[in-house]
Amino acid sequence: MNRMVFNQSDRCEHFSCPESSGSPAVYILLYVCSAAVVLLTVCGNLLVIISVLHFKQLHTATNMLVLSLAVSDFLVGAFVMLPILIWTIESCWIFGRDFCISFWLISYFITVSSIYNIVLIAVDRYLALSNPFLYMNMSVCEDHWYCNCMSLLYYNGNFMGSVMCPGDCFIFLNDVWSVIDLIFSFIFPLSVIIILYTRVFVIAKKHATAIRELNNHTRPKTQKITSHSMKSERKAAKVLGILVSVFLMCLLPYCIYSLLGDVIEIQTETFQKLVILCFLNSTINPVIYALFYPWFRRCIKLIITLRIFQTDSALINILS
Repeated sequence: MNRMVFNQSDRCEHFSCPESSGSPAVYILLYVCSAAVVLLTVCGNLLVIISVLHFKQLHTATNMLVLSLAVSDFLVGAFVMLPILIWTIESCWIFGRDFCISFWLISYFITVSSIYNIVLIAVDRYLALSNPFLYMNMSVCEDHWYCNCMSLLYYNGNFMGSVMCPGDCFIFLNDVWSVIDLIFSFIFPLSVIIILYTRVFVIAKKHATAIRELNNHTRPKTQKITSHSMKSERKAAKVLGILVSVFLMCLLPYCIYSLLGDVIEIQTETFQKLVILCFLNSTINPVIYALFYPWFRRCIKLIITLRIFQTDSALINILS
């Protein structure tokens, strides 16, 4: 997703790592805050992973997608966040050319994985609300790693531009790969997400109207069950809609700015901040779960108190 275009010869001719002008206290504070963000991202998503894997009640198609997204977010915190934060603090890439290439390939792989996880979540919510009876008997295809394999094809010696500047870390796509990247990692998935969630909100509104009509009449037990099921699906759609909205807010500024790479001169500092904003979505997601999912708060309590090591703890009722 890095289709930034620079006049590389000019950049390298004038590029040098600036010396730090901040006080030592500010310098240390930045590193402490960076470590806190990384730790929060890793621990928060690890709690989601343990919760969904351990408790039997959470073994649903929707939660498997949440698990897959949490794994991607965990990898962001474990392998991607720290280098970009250090690069921003130091104003210089200190890890060398080879690690720079590896860093962008890994971050691209993980980012595309997250994007297509969000796509599958949108598909999952659409199926659950549009045809709940069919949805009960099927699962959304979760074997989506084929989507990410395409990113590995990028490292074939044909997509990169000239040698990057010392102390800098950018990968340059040629025009063909830029178009492929734009469609594969931006236009197609975001179009699917927007279209499906537009449909989801329309269907959820119809369900809300139907529930109000049911509440105005004396109804048998089967209707009560249907009403409860519809409310549950609407609540799940709302929470996952917030998840998708936050994801888009974190991703869109970077995508829009990168699309302007052929038109305007890209500033390294701005580029770094937008990349960090993308990665911060991995920190925010567990917070969303904690705010809107009571079962996740119960899981955190059980994990922190080590009750998950008790016999039959996987069978604990955490949804009531």
